[in-house]
Amino acid sequence: MITEDLLFSLGGEIRRYEANETIFREGEFPLYYFQIIQGKVKLNNYNEDGKEFIQNLFSDGQSFGESLLFIDRPYPMNAVAIEDSSIIKLPKSHFLKLIQENPEVCSNIYQCLAERMYYKYIMLYNLSFQNPEAKLKLFMDYLKSYHEDKSPYSFQVPLTRQQMASLTGLRVETVIRVIKNMEKNKALKIQNRKIYY
Repeated sequence: MITEDLLFSLGGEIRRYEANETIFREGEFPLYYFQIIQGKVKLNNYNEDGKEFIQNLFSDGQSFGESLLFIDRPYPMNAVAIEDSSIIKLPKSHFLKLIQENPEVCSNIYQCLAERMYYKYIMLYNLSFQNPEAKLKLFMDYLKSYHEDKSPYSFQVPLTRQQMASLTGLRVETVIRVIKNMEKNKALKIQNRKIYY
């Protein structure tokens, strides 16, 4: 994360997006660095049947889409606000100058991009699983890996069943059935419709 003061000093501006508003579309060329002040954003695609596939979710303090600022290619996905969101937009040329002149910021960006690559590798591996329970377990293991407390049921999964389905390529009915089965086998706990893993 880049400090908001630094982004503003370089010409960053706040843009407010309403829930379900598109921030950028697949096929458009990247023109800005985006960092969320408050809100939630999803990166997604739709298949030929119109089924949504969510590539990633981002929230307060996180940036998204910055890897494409380094290459001259269009976005291969959409970015959509999940809820009303305030986002800092910094023009691409200002962002590239910022990382060129600030080695510490550049190092942070590299670390962030490496984390995203790791997530993509996990999710690609996850697609090879035929067993839906194995898919969901690997996905929740990944999410929990960033949580300090590793004890059972200590991590509240911050996603809806629909979001979990869209992120793993499963149907929402399958996710609901598998989650109930995992609860029965004590692999997770459900309290007030929240999943604790």
